[in-house]
Amino acid sequence: MEFRETGIAGCHLVVPTVHADDRGVLVKTYLESAFADRGLPTHFPEQFYSRSRQGVVRGLHVQLPPAAQDKLVCCIAGEVFDVVVDLRAGSPTYGRHASFSLTAENWQLVYIPVGLAHGFAAVSEQATMGYLATAEYAPGTDGGIRWDSAGVDWPVEAPLVSARDAGLPPLAEYRTPFTA
Repeated sequence: MEFRETGIAGCHLVVPTVHADDRGVLVKTYLESAFADRGLPTHFPEQFYSRSRQGVVRGLHVQLPPAAQDKLVCCIAGEVFDVVVDLRAGSPTYGRHASFSLTAENWQLVYIPVGLAHGFAAVSEQATMGYLATAEYAPGTDGGIRWDSAGVDWPVEAPLVSARDAGLPPLAEYRTPFTA
């Protein structure tokens, strides 16, 4: 398992070792000791999935304190253009984003610390995302920034965005509760 820097402090691209043979593949996507060795959380009390059709953009979401979450995300079917945006006041990368191509074939994951908004665009006909989170979802703690306000060059021409996501504030108007 390899942890690659992403240009945003605390955010890692996780590249697992893939064992392939004529039967298929075995991939270890999480190893507690590898996360602990890097000082990353190892307790993930919530796991969930989302399935999206091509052209859907979800995000850019964040859970607010006191239910703020670190997340470990991966694409388990299809392909997504995955994005994180730093919303931590005082961070040298505040307002900047990083993007990743996550596919069911490359097995890569993104570790997203508290204070980074997350979203993605479904690139393939259908895409299924898997999430591990360090805190359980708490109603009323949803937050985020509007998907088109952080300078992300989304790879979809006419994105399908939920009314909730379209109504999030733009980055320039976002009042962050997070600090670096």
